[in-house]
Amino acid sequence: MDNFKSRLAMLKEEHEALVTRRNHKAGTGNGIFDRYAYPVLTGAHAPLEWRYDLNPATNPYLMERFGINAAFNAGAMKFNGKYVLAVRVEGYDRKSFIAIAESPNGIDNFRFRDFPVTMPETEDPDINVYDMRLIHHEDGWIYGIFCSERKDPNAAPGDLSAAVAAAGIARTHDLVTWERLPDLVSVSQQRNVVLHPEFVKGMYALYTRPQDSFIDAGSGGGIGWALVRDITRAEIAPGDEKIINFRHYHTIKEMKNGEGPHPVKTPAGWLHLAHGVRGCAAGLRYVLYLYMTALDDPARVIAEPGGYFMAPVEEERIGDVSNVLFSNGWIADDDGTVYIYYASSDTRMHVAVSSVDRLVDYCMNTPADRFRSAESVKTLNSIIARNREYMAGK
Repeated sequence: MDNFKSRLAMLKEEHEALVTRRNHKAGTGNGIFDRYAYPVLTGAHAPLEWRYDLNPATNPYLMERFGINAAFNAGAMKFNGKYVLAVRVEGYDRKSFIAIAESPNGIDNFRFRDFPVTMPETEDPDINVYDMRLIHHEDGWIYGIFCSERKDPNAAPGDLSAAVAAAGIARTHDLVTWERLPDLVSVSQQRNVVLHPEFVKGMYALYTRPQDSFIDAGSGGGIGWALVRDITRAEIAPGDEKIINFRHYHTIKEMKNGEGPHPVKTPAGWLHLAHGVRGCAAGLRYVLYLYMTALDDPARVIAEPGGYFMAPVEEERIGDVSNVLFSNGWIADDDGTVYIYYASSDTRMHVAVSSVDRLVDYCMNTPADRFRSAESVKTLNSIIARNREYMAGK
């Protein structure tokens, strides 16, 4: 009993030290955003009550009974004055679930609520649920749009990896009790679907990512756009989905791209954060990029800087699925500060901080990708020449 108590005391002390660790900016930044030094959430942030049986009679060795492998790919919103993340938590058993974590300042001291989200199931139960986007829609509901994964019923005998993906839809007013709506009906598989926060032409607007299979986009050309009349029976009819942000050969989004969180409304247009995927010798490389669409037409792209906005660096490169950055949550505060929550390598959550003004400036004034090496050199030469002229005139 004494060993149990002393070990439990040590676990509590270590956990509290991790959760309450103060975060700080890492380095001088690049003028666009500032990374923070420590992950805001990891598997180790999960409460001890989740992981251990704390009764010495039934767990005398104080073993982990429910291991937490990772905490990543979190939706985000401001709620009741707190910075809230809807986190993808993955157990040792590979199953993911959604759990709510809250912080008073958005950069540290994130604590999970006592219980994870109990997500209602449809008549066809999910095998796995993950990567929830949180959207406070103008209809008054908070929507959680997430990936619902099931085993492919047409898989060949013995194939235990083939899967199908659909966009799960749920809504809530308090982030505690959720109403599960039918999954989005679409001719394509959908893994990255985001609800636009406002009605468009009196309808619900969706950013989609049509793909031919669970992994490969195939003929899916990029980030799509579709309008649906009834979110409680959301269906995209054939021909009603159009691509608004395209994949391109030999770019950061050659293989796949997908919308991250819902776009932020700014005076200059809708500000979007997305991920792009390309193949390389080490496998798939996921990076983040920005683009903007028009205020009067959120489906019309008005600016897109060339290349990536963020890519994995240092320890961010290593994890369960290495060389990956992914974001499905950000918060734009009333003062214009933007908290960008991103996961690295399917393992942990980080935060970077910028502002609406900085991100819009970056989008509107950074050169676009011209898709050829010669054009890249022209762009660079132009920048160098202007700088030389400016410096000579000082």
